[in-house]
Amino acid sequence: MKRDILKIDEELCNGCGLCVPNCHEGALQVIDGKVRLVSELMCDGLGACIGHCPEGAITIETREAEPYNEIKVMEQMIDKGKNTVVAHLKHLKDHGETGFLQEGVSWLKEHRDELNFRLEEVISEVHNHGRAPQVSAMAGAGAAFSAAGNSHGHGHGHVHGHGHAEGGCPGSRAVVIEKPGNDESASLVGDQPSELRQWPVQMHLVNPNAPYFRGADLLLAADCVAFSVGGFHSRHLKGKSLAIACPKLDNGIETYVEKLTAMIDTAKLNTITVMMMEVPCCGGLLQMVRTAQAKSSRKVPVKKMIVGINGEILQEEWV
Repeated sequence: MKRDILKIDEELCNGCGLCVPNCHEGALQVIDGKVRLVSELMCDGLGACIGHCPEGAITIETREAEPYNEIKVMEQMIDKGKNTVVAHLKHLKDHGETGFLQEGVSWLKEHRDELNFRLEEVISEVHNHGRAPQVSAMAGAGAAFSAAGNSHGHGHGHVHGHGHAEGGCPGSRAVVIEKPGNDESASLVGDQPSELRQWPVQMHLVNPNAPYFRGADLLLAADCVAFSVGGFHSRHLKGKSLAIACPKLDNGIETYVEKLTAMIDTAKLNTITVMMMEVPCCGGLLQMVRTAQAKSSRKVPVKKMIVGINGEILQEEWV
């Protein structure tokens, strides 16, 4: 499978770190004076960080990518030193990739003699990530991560997290949202009618030249939005054409940009509303629209809407 992925020229990189906050997945970190891609698993290939590199050290390359293999990642990563390995393992822990985390640690244990750093220090730093160091040392790598992914964070109001230590990606944290008891009178109103105007809706499947996109107000929504927002159909979808996508999990994002460009230029969209969840990875959705705008010959008003994981609209503005 071919996919786009970040490439960093370490000779050009000066370690300024301006690209780091513009990586929606948190896959970039400055380590030992250079920007590192600490996890290919989390790189979506959108290139949101590229324009923020003053040295032109970041590019996107398209290459054959095998299914993610933690062992191969470790084999390539150990030469970059302890700090890069620690950052990678912390990244896996923060994103709930417990299986990959255990694979990586097991590989390090098996190749302990080949390491140019102490494995115990790596284990200690990753295990204590996000909390005060513990007094007792870890007995072994397996014990260090036996509880990975079982720490409990607590949100605010009616949102309760049951995921990883604070500082992890909120997009991967398991959250239970408590709802008030159902009002029996509400059930008498009946089902809310669907406002969906077309099929299909997934970006890989839609035809940008379909008649329902011509002169339309497009609602480009992250996959999770409709499941989070009560009254999504009546309040946000009504009167609009719809396209949905997940910038973090979908492959072939470049195809989405091409389709959006065609919708703007050929279908002559009237407006675009981008509805995203508050999690960082959703920011790639707006980046796709901005890239399409830059490629198109027409200017289209774009509205950004940020949805909280409890369903409330946190931000709404024209950008």
